[in-house]
Amino acid sequence: MSKKVLIIEDNDDIRENVIEILELAGYTVASASNGKAGVELAFQDTPDIILCDIMMPELDGYGVLYLLSKRPETIAVPFIFLTAKAEHFDRRKGMEMGADDYLTKPFDDMELLAAIESRLKKKEGQQAFYSKSLDKLNMLVAKKDGLAALKKIIEERKARTIKKNQVIYYEGDKGNGLYLLVSGKVKTIKLAEDGRELMTGIYAADDYLGINAMLSNEAYADTATALEDCLLCLIPKEQLEELLNLYPEVAREFIKLLANDIREKEDQLLQMAYNSVRKKMAEALLRLQRQSGADHFKIAREDLAAMAAMATETVSRTLSDFKVEGLIEKTGSTITIIDLARLTKMKN
Repeated sequence: MSKKVLIIEDNDDIRENVIEILELAGYTVASASNGKAGVELAFQDTPDIILCDIMMPELDGYGVLYLLSKRPETIAVPFIFLTAKAEHFDRRKGMEMGADDYLTKPFDDMELLAAIESRLKKKEGQQAFYSKSLDKLNMLVAKKDGLAALKKIIEERKARTIKKNQVIYYEGDKGNGLYLLVSGKVKTIKLAEDGRELMTGIYAADDYLGINAMLSNEAYADTATALEDCLLCLIPKEQLEELLNLYPEVAREFIKLLANDIREKEDQLLQMAYNSVRKKMAEALLRLQRQSGADHFKIAREDLAAMAAMATETVSRTLSDFKVEGLIEKTGSTITIIDLARLTKMKN
């Protein structure tokens, strides 16, 4: 059965050309000349993928994406923006709103087909990512019906692809849900009054982001940014609250996760306040080793400085000392721990 593509484009020539290309490639194509008509078509017959121009009359591409994200039947549909603009702001805004890809006009036939095929393959492959992450949920919930409910919520949600260095949410934003990190790594940071960054956490696959904001019903306390390309699943606040009310076991387990997170942050603050530079660096490297599950990992010098609460120049100098002493090896941004025991026993 051929895949259904919806194209929303106000330029008649571009729209008709794309329709011709896609039909020749074996796709079933529906089209709309403005955003409002496109949204109505998507609601009437859910497509497998949507191509949408940004600058349109009546309802622009951002408005289309926003409305589609409010419906469970369309939120998981891959969404590709088409635009003549190439400004970074447009790209970032679209991606932050949940767009999956971006094609800048004019594009050729192969660019168009490759983008569509890539997004459809990624959607099909998401189930494998889900399966891995959902396996871990068995440790979260004691009650079978609670586990089933949480699985159902996650499986029905769209997994967003977040590019490296893309902001997921900002400090002070009102929390709109709980994020499950399906793959990749994310850092959270707070800004000091002098403008320096303090890294409050690094998260990897199967970790949750925003537990504090959800349980306290407050704004996010820090800014979350992708350290590498990530796949994130957002569990909406309303669904999460309903789940927690129905299944106390789930609520208790999330409270445990929150308590562990708070304890880790308290330990981090104590280390920053009382540890020497060498001790802080050793603790930061040990934390990265535990989180990665391996003795080698990649981290930018600026991120390591934010994590250890020290200047980047101090990071470079301390890492050089550790390398000379045979504690680590360093190639570019990759650090390999050579002597774990000595790092662990680093004196203050």
